[in-house]
Amino acid sequence: MIFHHIKKYRTLFFLTFLGGICQVQAQEKEEKKEKENLGTEVVNVVKPYTPTISDAFKVKATPKLNDSVNTTKKKVTYSIFSVPVASTFTPAKGKAAAVKKAPKLKLYDNYATLGFGSFTSVLAEFYSNIQISRTEDFGVFLNHNSSQGGIDNVLVDDFFYDTRLNLNYGARERDLSWRADLDVRHQVFNWYGIAPSIIGIPGPADAPILNEDFDVTHSYFTAGVNGNLQFKDAIFKEGKATIRYFGDSESSSELRAIVQPTIEFPIAGENITTAFTVDYVGGSFANDFNATLEESNHSILNVGINPSLVILRDDLTVNLGVAGFVSLDSENSATDIFVYPKITASYRVVGDYFIAYAGLEGNLKQNSYYDFANENPFIAPSLAITPTDQQYDGYLGMKGKLSNSVSYNLRANYASESNKALFLFNPALVPSQVAFLNGNSFSVVYDDVETLGIFGELNFDVNSNFKMKVNAQYNSYTTDGQMEAWNLPELKASLFADYQITREWFAGVNLFFVGERQDLLFANNPLDILAQPQITTLESYIDVNAHVGYRFNDRLSAFGRVNNILNSDYQKWLNYEVQGLQGMIGATYKFDF
Repeated sequence: MIFHHIKKYRTLFFLTFLGGICQVQAQEKEEKKEKENLGTEVVNVVKPYTPTISDAFKVKATPKLNDSVNTTKKKVTYSIFSVPVASTFTPAKGKAAAVKKAPKLKLYDNYATLGFGSFTSVLAEFYSNIQISRTEDFGVFLNHNSSQGGIDNVLVDDFFYDTRLNLNYGARERDLSWRADLDVRHQVFNWYGIAPSIIGIPGPADAPILNEDFDVTHSYFTAGVNGNLQFKDAIFKEGKATIRYFGDSESSSELRAIVQPTIEFPIAGENITTAFTVDYVGGSFANDFNATLEESNHSILNVGINPSLVILRDDLTVNLGVAGFVSLDSENSATDIFVYPKITASYRVVGDYFIAYAGLEGNLKQNSYYDFANENPFIAPSLAITPTDQQYDGYLGMKGKLSNSVSYNLRANYASESNKALFLFNPALVPSQVAFLNGNSFSVVYDDVETLGIFGELNFDVNSNFKMKVNAQYNSYTTDGQMEAWNLPELKASLFADYQITREWFAGVNLFFVGERQDLLFANNPLDILAQPQITTLESYIDVNAHVGYRFNDRLSAFGRVNNILNSDYQKWLNYEVQGLQGMIGATYKFDF
């Protein structure tokens, strides 16, 4: 029995040992196989971090009440009895309140104005705009303003006429727009500023009698063609051109031609703008004031280029540019080259309420007989024409709004100009048959002038019915060759106001103040050879003008004007007094064809 058990255990032990050996051999074979198939790659497993929100822990147990008194809820049973009620109330639907709007004035394409006033003055205007198509229009403007004179203490005629006709045509295309106009003007003036002291001076045998029969009338005639062209989204941005003829009744003539193309292209995200200028003026004067009545000519060509770069950075705007000119004077065989700065900058310190700005600019100004005659119609037809070298004008200022209805602008500047044109009174030694040689005309002299100026302006835009503007300019001049900056006032101020009183009534006022000016007065006695010219001062003056009107309907309105309300006999130019108190009444009629 014992032997049987021993045999049984030995058999079990042998089977266990054999199974272990087989398992070890199988494991060694498997490891060997894995070593043979294992590579040398390195695998990096990257998993983005994904945040999760854990569920909030909630208490699921129902709290137990340990109240000593537990009241049992009583069940309530109720019923609703509907009782009909007689009512005549009907709720009205809501309606939005309407905003009261002022009636819109109808705009007309044409109007005509006619007025008559004191000093036998006449005002006539006609304007018409014809819409040829959706993109084309044609306009006509005719203006006439005249007065028969009547100024006190004037020896000769003092009437004037001013008539102008303008025809214009324009077109607007998808990629460009252009406009051209023909401008014709005729003006008649009189050299009436003859000093009474010249009457007693003995003259030659053919000396004229200086009275109302002595002809001092002269006239100007202007004819010009202007055009401008603008492109959208093109390198060629715009172009302007002017060709103008100007002549007078004294056989003087002048031709002016101006071409100004502008191109714009981007570089490195910034726009580069380049403006070109070709400006020619040429003419002749049949009279030579300083010698015999001989002809004098002028012919000047200015060619310029002005590249500029605009930099915009938030509230800062900077314009960096430079201008260069070549000036050719063919009559004097002279060629000059000029270079000017063109730098401006502005910075919004406090939005639209405070904007600081500054600049340093220069330019070559082309002077012309046309410009001089428009500024002073009593000049002699014998002038020296040369450009003004505006070397630099440096300024610093601030502008903005004091409130939503009040804006301001303050500026200080210092400028230097070479060959600045100044009007100077012409002397008269004896009475002359030549109308403008009787101490009643002006010449143009040139000098180097430095100017220190201060400018201030306030604009009041209270509402659509009331607007007012007030400004003042103070200048201090320093001359080089001349004793004074002739006929330039140190102080100038103006006020403009318009008020729409009611829908029918409207009114306005404008005021001008001009400070003292200096001119050079020559002795009229030819026997006094030692007499030296004396500086004379023209007094300052205030010119107040007002107008009032009544609108009968959308088409017809009447107006009344009063000029020189203070009835001042001031002199705008030496020996040239103005008309006193003047009045005019008239009417304007608007219509469509």
